[in-house]
Amino acid sequence: MKILSFFFVWTSLFLLTGCWDRTELNDVALIRGVGLDQKDDNRIEVTVEISVPQMQIGEGSSGGSGGGGQTLIRTGQGVTIADALEQLKERIPRKVFWGHSEVLVIGEKLAKEGIRDHIDFFIRHPEPRIRSYVFVTKGNAKDVMALQPPIEKSSAEVLRELAVSEVLMNVTLIELLQMLKGDAAALPMIDRLPPEEGQNPLQTIAYINRTAVFKQGKMIDTIDDKVTRGVLWLRDEIKEASVTTKPKGADGYISMTIIRADTELIPKIKGEKWEMTVKAVTEDDVIQNESNLKLDKLQNNKVLEKELEKEIEERLQLTIDQVQKEMKADIFGFAEAFERKYPKKWNKAKDDWEEIFPTVEVIFDIEAHVLRTGAGSAP
Repeated sequence: MKILSFFFVWTSLFLLTGCWDRTELNDVALIRGVGLDQKDDNRIEVTVEISVPQMQIGEGSSGGSGGGGQTLIRTGQGVTIADALEQLKERIPRKVFWGHSEVLVIGEKLAKEGIRDHIDFFIRHPEPRIRSYVFVTKGNAKDVMALQPPIEKSSAEVLRELAVSEVLMNVTLIELLQMLKGDAAALPMIDRLPPEEGQNPLQTIAYINRTAVFKQGKMIDTIDDKVTRGVLWLRDEIKEASVTTKPKGADGYISMTIIRADTELIPKIKGEKWEMTVKAVTEDDVIQNESNLKLDKLQNNKVLEKELEKEIEERLQLTIDQVQKEMKADIFGFAEAFERKYPKKWNKAKDDWEEIFPTVEVIFDIEAHVLRTGAGSAP
């Protein structure tokens, strides 16, 4: 019996697996954000923001003192992104890990030269996260990655929070890839807030204030925040927005905030004429009333709803005028809507879509409902 027990114990020891191939946390450098810039000699500069586990704040670390960030900024250059990363790895004494990458920032110069070939790296390489948020920045991406924000731990965290807030445009790598398969794309554009007086120039944050519009993979122009919200409305992606209007006969303004909003694109082809009906339904609450209009009266409530519908239509028309008529960039999803409803006609006309899109007649069907007017009375 003792011999049998001894035999089982030794056999079990041989069957136990060890941790010979494990990767210790102390051996990895976690990439949190990536910046891409194009240099004057057409080389690509890659800047990475690295979170180093168990590193003490001190010499060699950067990050806002208010956020207590434990990050390093490192750069590499090469003829391609992969080539630049090889140089960058020589300057990092740890194994690079992409599993925590959250944002990709593209410099303005590179965006104007074209991003298709560079995005290809992040889609083909198995390690970068395709759910990372993508931004374009005024100036250089390197300067954004080097910021030391007074809130959050790093620039990557600031940008991630801006993206998930969905105040303006929000685009991931996989969504950008889908857009680049077509003719046009749109990405949120960031700028840097000026630092507070007396503060270190790097102690500030980036913020989203515009949208970069692309055609054939190249940035052609930008639109402001108001037109961006029009784009989001047309794409059925509007989450947060406030509308301020002055109803006819009122002596002040009334502000409303969106509770729910739904947009449906209804395409129609009549012979050679292409039409798109934008059916938008919104439900809003009044958040401020500076007018003498008593909103507890049904009649006044209906007046307010009509004003809201008019204001939304004006915003959407402004968006159509700038993006469809001037830029001729289909970032609304019109092509997909026509393809779904008219697949045979689309296959014949898709090669001419760049010429057809600016001529599509857009018809608005807006329906607004004011749900709650608040407990306060008119001033």
